[in-house]
Amino acid sequence: MNKLSKEYLAECKNALNMEQTHSLSITDNWAHVNRELVHQDWDILYKKLAGYVDETAVDNESVQALMQEHFEIACRFYTPSKEAYIGMGIFYKENDDMKKFHNSYHPEMVNYLGDAIVHYAGSHL
Repeated sequence: MNKLSKEYLAECKNALNMEQTHSLSITDNWAHVNRELVHQDWDILYKKLAGYVDETAVDNESVQALMQEHFEIACRFYTPSKEAYIGMGIFYKENDDMKKFHNSYHPEMVNYLGDAIVHYAGSHL
């Protein structure tokens, strides 16, 4: 994420906020989402992703296949724009609870995941 300008990162954070706020307002706070299943699926995904953190570049095909799964899980809530998806990675890093949660899978997970999200978004969104 450190390759992106501060202005663009701010735009991404704003996009996430605006898109999530809108989605929450039109879906009764994401009433349509099976949160238990989402958390189970993310748990499985993060356990797989943790195995790549130490030795595999985020542009690796297997890592990006996992990021496709990550994006698809996120889309159960709403389909984020490229900027909002990148904003999600920023949120994971800046929110203490989210950072602690993600780093419980691997001490560098939140940074790795953020970089993997940026690569995925740049290549697919």
